[in-house]
Amino acid sequence: MNGSRNNNRNGVPIEEEEGEKRLYTEDGTVDLRGKPVLRSNTGRWKACSFIVVYEVFERMAYFGISSNLFIYLTTKLRQGTVRSANNVTNWLGTNWITPILGAYVGDALLGRYWTFLIATAIYFSGMSLLTLSVSIHPLKPSSCPDPNGVHCQKPTTLQIVVFFVALYIIALGNGGTKPNISTIGADQFDEFDPKEKIQKLSFFNWWAFSILFGALFATTVLIYIQDNVGWALGYGIPTIGLAISILIFLAGTPFYRHKVPMGSSLTTIIKVIVASISKWKVEIPTDAKELYELDPIEYGEGKHMIDSTNSMRFLNKACVRTSSSKPWLLSSVTQVEETKQILRMIPILIVTFIPSTMVAQIGTLFIKQGTTLNRHIGAFKIPPASLGLFVTISMLVSLVVYDRVFVKIIRKRTRNPRGITLLQRMGIGMILHIIIMVIASLTERYRIHVARKNGLVENGGQVPLSVFIILPQFILMGVADAFLEVAKLEFFYDQAPESMKSLGASYSLTSLGAGNFISSLFLTIVSNVTSGNGHEGWIRNNLNASHLDYYYAFFAILNCINFVLFLVVVRFYVYRAEVSDSMKVLAEELTVRKTEGGQ
Repeated sequence: MNGSRNNNRNGVPIEEEEGEKRLYTEDGTVDLRGKPVLRSNTGRWKACSFIVVYEVFERMAYFGISSNLFIYLTTKLRQGTVRSANNVTNWLGTNWITPILGAYVGDALLGRYWTFLIATAIYFSGMSLLTLSVSIHPLKPSSCPDPNGVHCQKPTTLQIVVFFVALYIIALGNGGTKPNISTIGADQFDEFDPKEKIQKLSFFNWWAFSILFGALFATTVLIYIQDNVGWALGYGIPTIGLAISILIFLAGTPFYRHKVPMGSSLTTIIKVIVASISKWKVEIPTDAKELYELDPIEYGEGKHMIDSTNSMRFLNKACVRTSSSKPWLLSSVTQVEETKQILRMIPILIVTFIPSTMVAQIGTLFIKQGTTLNRHIGAFKIPPASLGLFVTISMLVSLVVYDRVFVKIIRKRTRNPRGITLLQRMGIGMILHIIIMVIASLTERYRIHVARKNGLVENGGQVPLSVFIILPQFILMGVADAFLEVAKLEFFYDQAPESMKSLGASYSLTSLGAGNFISSLFLTIVSNVTSGNGHEGWIRNNLNASHLDYYYAFFAILNCINFVLFLVVVRFYVYRAEVSDSMKVLAEELTVRKTEGGQ
């Protein structure tokens, strides 16, 4: 009798069956052939080491272009301040928006791994073309000794077209790599294993840490080479680095865990919304058990059943059975709840647009300020784009201090594994953005005052001030990113349903994209509005005759308004539940059904 109680229906000892089960991951991850993967041989930091090293090299390539792009446009393609800044932010915006497409393909069609590999091939082709455009004639713009560019030969249409085509090919490739590589990394940790779940909590911090190592090399070595040796070598090195990073990623293939595509998440969302609207007259039953749900056997392999909730109750109409319901007009409870989770994050996404607009100033107007100041340290002259190095360094230091000191101290009081909630972390970053723009406005006001005092308004000469007077705004921007940007990525990934993780991760990238496009819009509007009626405008090619201090003050006020909206949105946000209560008994039910099917 006692022996039979310890066996399952097939006569296999339960302890042995449970031990064998624990050998494999429980989150539905598989190998490239679709077979279950052994926990001990795959995933975790063993697999993530290849992914993190890839990211260091790839970010070196990306920041090797983006960090100094404003300088290339103004000095080589002879574009003005507003036009160059807008071209930079429009390109950056595209880099952050295209991940929506990449997330769709990764989640619904090809899977994250194959989508990523195809995207890296596109990325590398764009990098190669960009390197050629600055290296060979007739693609390479002619050199000019005049620092002001007044008497220089303008670049040809062919040179401009090839350069920007290469940039946007890179943006397309980025769209496939960005949302999928971070989620591939997060997929290496099994949510159902307590140890791996704890390891996953630190993944996004160290993920950002690896990104910043690549940025560190780009904003020091690469930018110096571009400004002092040549753009051909300055772009050639990151192109080679990208090729190396792809090989490193491929070397880790045997150790990766993969999530199988679960269908189009966007299609599911549209289906739920259409069904709810079509059945707007239908009454929702008081008993949630009367709502349509898939058989529990459909869940368990990477899919998670979610119980019905009363939030956004109108969408529950999509899972009400009617006599005339067509397949497109009936969604399961889980599909409705997944849709709610994605839609619930949209207000949070919107209030991150303005902070992302502040980030866009680092590579444009902040750098332009640097070109007007004394950048010498002895005989060495700091490249203006290298000022972004201080953002990287301060973010690196802040991440380490946050992860190793701040979280440990706060965790004891809050009992939260993260120390503070992700939304609280984002809020701290937003407060820092307000402080940054106030400091930037006051610093720029002082710089203009010194320029006027020394008669440098008309000729636009170098202001006799050290470039280090603008370091506070760069350093604080790095601290703000350690709070806001990392929390954004983790928040949108964490709060997205299991079947829509790539789409969730793309939200944080979309935020940066929208911020860059908004930056272009604001810069164009302010430049046009303030330059009428005999006024020269707030933002001109000659910053000494501009009023960039007014522009920064405008951003400070805008950030204050946005922070108030953030507090309102957070007040009504509801964090998603970890796993449905139904999932607690699902494993037992699945075991029984599979056993019966095997008899």
